[in-house]
Amino acid sequence: MRRALGAALCLWAASACRPAAPSGLTLLFYQRSPAAVLGGRSWAPDPDHARLLGFDDRLRLVKTLAGPGLAMPMAVAPLGTRLLVSEETGDGVVLDTAGALVREWSSPFAVALYAAAGTRVVAVRSPYRVSPLTPEPADAPLFRVLDTLGRPLEGLAAIHVPATPFLTQITNAGALAADAGGAVYFAPLVRDEIVKYDASGTRRWTATRGLYPTEADPVYLPAQGRELRLDEALVNVALALGPDGRLYALGAEDSAATRLRVDVLDTATGAILETRRLGPTETAIAVDAHGGLVTFDAAALARGAESGGREAFAPGFALPDTLGDTVTLARFAGKVTLVDFWASWCDPCREEFPHMIALYDRFDRSDFEIAAISDDVDRGKMLGFVREFHPPFPVLVGGGRMKQQYHYRGLPYSVLLDRRGRVVERYFGFGGPAEFQRLAATIEQEIGTKPAGPSTP
Repeated sequence: MRRALGAALCLWAASACRPAAPSGLTLLFYQRSPAAVLGGRSWAPDPDHARLLGFDDRLRLVKTLAGPGLAMPMAVAPLGTRLLVSEETGDGVVLDTAGALVREWSSPFAVALYAAAGTRVVAVRSPYRVSPLTPEPADAPLFRVLDTLGRPLEGLAAIHVPATPFLTQITNAGALAADAGGAVYFAPLVRDEIVKYDASGTRRWTATRGLYPTEADPVYLPAQGRELRLDEALVNVALALGPDGRLYALGAEDSAATRLRVDVLDTATGAILETRRLGPTETAIAVDAHGGLVTFDAAALARGAESGGREAFAPGFALPDTLGDTVTLARFAGKVTLVDFWASWCDPCREEFPHMIALYDRFDRSDFEIAAISDDVDRGKMLGFVREFHPPFPVLVGGGRMKQQYHYRGLPYSVLLDRRGRVVERYFGFGGPAEFQRLAATIEQEIGTKPAGPSTP
């Protein structure tokens, strides 16, 4: 049986010698993701709403960044004067603090997580999306160092090779932080370790919390139908370097990562200075000017972001429909509108279209519309798709130019607009019936009335 760690000692002498911290509060973790400090604000990823949240030093929400370049941001780090975002797909996205897309790059691993210090970018295998079926060579590096354009420069350190090579990805996925001296801090997702490497990739110390009497790599369990199951313990969730120069580790005391804790480590020695166990509503963790941990309900911090400061959908479109008549965005003014980008070659789009038709039929035309913009280059294939599904809503011809214009990450991509043409929510990919249930509820809220249709007793 794996056992929980006993109470950790707080080393008072080390605490008394901490570097001076800036005034106010600095956000370390939001939900289960690391935050970043830039421009006097704490920036946190909010993957459920495809956005970044900016907080002041009292943790008041003062800025929201969203756009088609942000699909599911899982982590954020400062990169010079800009923000480096780790997408759930492993892509790196660089934004300025106004939300403009500066650049993006593809993952150097199957899926990557990024940390940065100054202009040095380090990538590791992401703990947020792990493929359990991807083998890797035994001499693969644990980290990749990138330049600010996302181009790999070198590999650092060595991976841990499990007995089952197909589990190399999950065994070497983990949380990551980097400091200005070139050091890299790594906490494996499924091992009770926190490790410091210097700029050359040499291991400097290893900290362990003594969660389990023996350390075991993940192993396969008997499959249940098509479901692949693993025997594993999720130990480390996220890392952050605080303004006081200490390392903060968000981890778990149970294998399912439902009982979370924060450990505070001395970056020079790896000694655990303090441990704080978290309750179910302590979902945002900050540090105050004196180095003390302060916790919040993340949902409460973000309250108000949904209704205030909505951005206008841009650029506006003027595109031909399948009969050649021009349809503009202005045509949908005064109605809640779902702008959906799709293509005939996109299998998830094919799965999504019947749900879109049902959604369209659910609401009155005075309240709700759909503009379905095809990004097909081949007009014949687009028309074949339309003949197959007979959509009752307008289908517009994008001619293969839409991704360049709207910078979305993949298809399908949908944007829900309020009656004033402002963005309510963005939807990336096809989330199945449950997503459409949530979408319908959001539309009802925006309309302010119940959907049209026969009443039920």
